Formats: sequence, C-alpha cells, structure tokens
Amino acid sequence: MMRRSLTTTALVAAAAAMMSAQGGSQQEPTTKGMVLKGKAPISKEVLKVKLPRPQEADLPNGLHLMVLEDRRLPQINFQIIIPGAGGYYDPPNQVGLAQYTASMMREGTKTRTTLQISQDLETMAANMGVGAGLSSQPATVSGGSLTENFDKLFDIATDVVLNPTFPADEWAKAKTRAKSGLLQQRTSPGFLAQEHYSRIMYGNHPAGRVTVTAESLDAITPEAMAEFHRTHFVPDHALVAFAGDISLAEARKRVEEKLGGWKKAGTSKPAVSDPPAPPAPKVTLVGRPNSVQTLLMIGAPGMTRTDPDYDALTVANRVLGGVMGRLFRHLREEKGYTYGISSGINAPKYRGDWTASTSVRTAVTADALRDLLAEIEEMRTTTVPAGELQDNKGALVAAFALSLENTASVLNYYVQSWTYGFPADHWDTYPARIAAVTQEQALAATKKYWDPSRLQIIAVGDAPQITEVLKKYGTVDLYDADGKPMKTGASQ
Repeated sequence: MMRRSLTTTALVAAAAAMMSAQGGSQQEPTTKGMVLKGKAPISKEVLKVKLPRPQEADLPNGLHLMVLEDRRLPQINFQIIIPGAGGYYDPPNQVGLAQYTASMMREGTKTRTTLQISQDLETMAANMGVGAGLSSQPATVSGGSLTENFDKLFDIATDVVLNPTFPADEWAKAKTRAKSGLLQQRTSPGFLAQEHYSRIMYGNHPAGRVTVTAESLDAITPEAMAEFHRTHFVPDHALVAFAGDISLAEARKRVEEKLGGWKKAGTSKPAVSDPPAPPAPKVTLVGRPNSVQTLLMIGAPGMTRTDPDYDALTVANRVLGGVMGRLFRHLREEKGYTYGISSGINAPKYRGDWTASTSVRTAVTADALRDLLAEIEEMRTTTVPAGELQDNKGALVAAFALSLENTASVLNYYVQSWTYGFPADHWDTYPARIAAVTQEQALAATKKYWDPSRLQIIAVGDAPQITEVLKKYGTVDLYDADGKPMKTGASQ
C-alpha cells in the first residue's frame, strides 16, 4: 500500500510538472480530425433497390386492402388504420376522448372481457394494441402472431374494432390512473418543456395538445366513447394492411368474413389544416427550484411531409443532430456538457416543426446554449464539407437498407405512401434522392428553416441560476411547474 501511494504521488507530481511546462493549463480535448475506427467499407455507388410491391384491393365498404406477402417466416403482422378517429378530431371540451376511446376498446367486447382478451393473447404469444394520439389524425389497431394463431388473433382484433362495450368499471379505474399521472408528469422536465413548446408553436391547433386535464377526463364518459366510436370508427377511408405469411386472396377472405359487415358511413375524407403562425421568437423558462440540470429545447416552424425541401433538411439534420453528429461531438465529446443531444424533424400532413434538445448541468447552461446556437448558425452560414455530407448521406441510406430486412418495416413504408399519396416508386428512389442532395441544397434548407428569426428557446431549470443567462437571448417569460406565469425574479 505504501509503494502504491508513493507511485501515485510520483505520477501526480509528474502530471503537475507537465502542466506547469505547458503554462499551467490542460489542453481542452477536441474531436477535430477524429478518425472513426472499425468502420465497415462503404460503396460509393448509389444504392439501387426495387422494393417488393404490395398487392392491393378495394372493398365495397370503403376499406383499402394491402398485402405484402413474405413466406420466409411463419408469422403475420397487421395494421388497421382509421383516419378521422384520432385526437385531432376531439371536441375542445373533451380532449383525450379519442385516446381513451382507443385504449378502452381493448377492455371488453360484447363477447369477451378484458381478462379473456389478455389471457388469449398471452396463450398465443401474440400482441395486439389500439392507439390514438392526442393530436394524431388516425387511430390504429395493430398486432402480430405466428401463422398458426393468426385466425384467432384477427378474430379478437376485429371484435375489438366492431364490438367494444366501454365498461364503466374499467373506465373508472383508467380515469383514476390518468388523474394520478397528471401530477406525476409535472415532475418531468421533458414534459414541461414540450407543454410550453407545443403551446407556442401550435397555439390552439390540435397539434398543440400534449396532455389532458382533470376537467376533460371528467367530461369523458362511456357513453361519449361509444358515440365517438360509432361516428369515427368507420371503414370509408380506412386501410387494412398485412405483412408476412399471407396472400392477397387469403387476406381478402379473412377481411370479408370479419369486416364485411362493417357498414360504410358515407363520410367525407377527414381534413386537416395548418396551425397559425407562431409568435415572434422568445425565451420561455419553466422554473424548477434547486434543479441540478437545465433542459434546453430549440425549435422552429417546419414543413409538411410532402414538402420538396424534406430530403435536403433530412440530410442537414443528420449532419447536425444525428448519431455522432456535430451537436453530439461538440457538446458531449469535446465539452462534456451532456450525456446526449439530438435534433429531429416532425413533418405531418400540416406544417410541423424542427427541434433540438438536451439536458446539461446547471453550471454550464450558458456555455451549452451558446454552443448549441453557434452550431445551428454555422450550419446555415457555411456549406458542409463534401466528405462530411457524403458520410451522413451514406448513414441515412445504410439505415434505410438495413430496415428492408424486416417485412413489417417495408409495409410501413407503403403505409406512409398510402397516407401521404407518394408515387409508387417513392421508396425505390429514396437512396438516389438522398445521394443527390448537394451542399448548396442542404445550406439553402438550413437558411430557410433554422433562421434565428424563427427559433424559439425553451428552458426548464433553476430560475435564480439561469435567468440572467437566458436574458441575453431576449425577454424571458417565466412559468412555474404548474404552467402559471410568474414575474422574472419572483420566488419559486
């Protein structure tokens, strides 16, 4: 032990002498010139693919049938997508109605209890779920099983779609859990940031909904859910999609047997509209007393999924906020501000948004925010070097190529095509489109979408420690964790 102590002392002394010789300061680590080792060789040829085409058919009640047959494994996955049954179409005083209608559909039908449904699924090692987001346009019923169990699984799924009973006792338990969750979610910095960000970016548009309230939960009743189901769960514009060990003929037979009696309602195709323009950029701070971290979120209005700039901004975003992107290398690897940071594009049918977010130590909030904004600014003022751009385009194409090994993933691409009206070869040409994005196109996209005049700054953290830091970027609107406005400098 004495020898080990002497050795340690000697090493410390040697390190101190070295630092003294260098002027008394340790050189800051950098990833500039970093070489990633262990990289697989990547062909510079543009990936050329032709995805297997699904077989499709339209049924008399309006259902569109899509089947991607793949006999390699004895399993089948399915999706039933019902446009117009998502939270986008909730009544203003019943926000959450679509979400809880969907979740409660699995809690019992005219012939099955929730316990029976769960036991049957477990016995078959199958999965099935029903979901609808607070701001999503469709509701989705999806699941999968081995081929030998699929008939029984699909029978349960279609029973849930057609015959839910919305048992009052199950809703009472679900509502109690939901109300408890309303308190718990306010302890999450991520929720607090998203709540204010969505309110700023989308206003009263359905896309601005991130949570329910106790009042809206009380306004939701089993009768209200039954009525929403009756009027919104209709086959007129719905999709039934299958992937795996099943043919179009087999799928059509099952759908006609189970959903042929699902009567067409004669409703028009559900519409969406763009949200209002967000207010001028500002800084929003949500105070969390004694927080040891600051959550930072930078965001701006974005685009629709069919916008011609989508591919170029996708490439630029990969450079900035993707795996081993500039934000990760700079704020985590070089500076050690955070464990993780990323950015992403949200592009639905209406105008979406772009965000970058991270959590950093409170003490480095000023430096982290400065560097984050500087990286965004560099992306929109300086072209990405050709090699860096090529590497990121290659990463996007490689991830796409890897996803093609999974038939369910390939089906999802075609579901997107059906949703957004993409041409038949949209995914065949994806690698070539990404490869064709130029330095100039990436720069033009960042100039357009990441302009400082569009950027909103959201911070969640200890207000006394970070308010002055944030004031450098504009007037600070301060809120408490309950979402109530406070005066800057007021007690938390």
